[in-house]
Parts: sequence; C-alpha cells; structure tokens
Amino acid sequence: MIRSIISSAVAGLAGYVATTAVLKSRLRTRPDVVRTNHAGRDVSLIEGPAVTAGLLAGGLLIEDPRQRVATLLATGAAGSLGAVDDFLESGSSKGLRGHLSALARGEITTGALKVTGIPLASIAAAAILRTGTRKTGFLAVSRQDDSNWVSRACDIVVTGGVIAGSANLFNLLDLRPGRALKAGALTLAFTDHDHAVSWAPSTAIAGVSAAAWPDDLAGEVMLGDTGANALGAAIGTILAETASPGQRRIILAVLAGLTLASEKVSFTSVIESTPGLREIDSFGREGV
Repeated sequence: MIRSIISSAVAGLAGYVATTAVLKSRLRTRPDVVRTNHAGRDVSLIEGPAVTAGLLAGGLLIEDPRQRVATLLATGAAGSLGAVDDFLESGSSKGLRGHLSALARGEITTGALKVTGIPLASIAAAAILRTGTRKTGFLAVSRQDDSNWVSRACDIVVTGGVIAGSANLFNLLDLRPGRALKAGALTLAFTDHDHAVSWAPSTAIAGVSAAAWPDDLAGEVMLGDTGANALGAAIGTILAETASPGQRRIILAVLAGLTLASEKVSFTSVIESTPGLREIDSFGREGV
C-alpha cells in the first residue's frame, strides 16, 4: 500500500511536470501547430504532444510490469498515430466511416492509418495485459484461469476493443474546450479502483489534466487527435484492467454504440440540449 501511494504521487507529479514543460515550450507558437477552432479562434495543438508526454512519463511509474508496458504501448501508439493525423494530414475523409471508405477504395490516408493502427496496438497491449499474473494486494490473480484458448483470444479482442474504443471516443469528445478532460475525470471518478492497478495511471492522468486544464478551458490550446487519442487509450487501459470480463463486454458495447451514433448524431447538440450535461460541459469555459 505504501509503495502504491508513493509511486502514485510520483506518477501524478511526473505527469504534471512533463505536460507543463511541453505546454510552455517554444513549440507552442510555431505556425505549423496553430489551428482554427470551432469559434474561429487560433489555438495551438501543443496540448496533444504535452498530454502524451505527461501520460508516458507518469506511466513509467506503474507498478505491474505488464500493465506498464501495455499502457505505454497503447498510449504511445495512440498519441503517435494521432500526431500523424494532426500534423501530416492527407485526404479529405472524415469520421470512422469516411476513413474506412477511403481505405476500401485503396486510398491510404493518415486517418486510415490511425483507424487501423490504434486497434492493432490496442490488441497487442491487451495480449500483454491478459497474460501471466498480476498482484493485487497480497494475492496473485491469474490472467489465464480459463484453459480454453478461444475464450482467452476473445477476451483479448474485447480488451483491445475497450482500449481502442476509448481512444476513439475521447477523440470524438474533443470538440469544445475542456470537454475531453472533464469526461476523463468523470470516468475515473466512477471507476472501481485498485491501488495496485489503477492508482498510478489515474494520478498520472490527474496530473496531466491539472497541467492542461487552464489553457484548455481558456481555448488557447486543444488536445487534437494526438492528446485525445492518448488520453482515451490511457483511460481505456485502466478500464480494461479494473473491469471483469463481463463488464469489459458491456463497456465495449457502449463504446461501439456511441461510435456508431456519432456518425448520425452530433454529440455537441445532444450535450447542449440536455440539462446537467450542458452545465458540466460549460463549467469553467467563458466565451470560447
């Protein structure tokens, strides 16, 4: 327990310091990282690389070796592929359907690379998570209790789907200042935590969010695909580790449903027309 507390505190601090260092760097004002947001204002995409750096720095403090490697793999891959789409964007296709349609036509866009690359990296991370054993307090919990390899393979695919689906969902939420950070905080608040499993990655996310919060809510920077994908993958990895197999299937179904709904329904319209969600979404955001 004491070790978990110390590593969690250091993970949060590492996340905060790394994120702040990148946010305050000279890269922030480079012309190639400036974009126009929904309100027509110029904002910097530096938050994405900053958040990814913070998540990776904090992830190094995760106690369990397999979870550490899986988290770094999923977060790093999601952030890197998001950065390719942010800074080297090619093609005019938008959304999951658009990228898959372009891929079906033989058109390899940066978005298509992200749509295929993140799930593959997530499944690789899931395979790491679902092998061997992990310690929970004084107990060693087997990840291979089921001798049926088909069941294990299905669980790996579901786990990978949770990670990739979470990465995609947070990218869909990054349409207004602070929205993705708030969604991350709320998700972690309602997660069933285990000190040996989720404390360090959760405090890393908290440290990263605290560092990015002021500038994000002010509409001066934005996560972009880089930061939103990385944040979602990190949270998805926590959910994959803290949930039971049945809960993972439910989470995946919800993520899949929201992703499909996003092709038809505007999340922003739903949030702005729903009491409670509207107030949470606008909290701390003034005129941006």
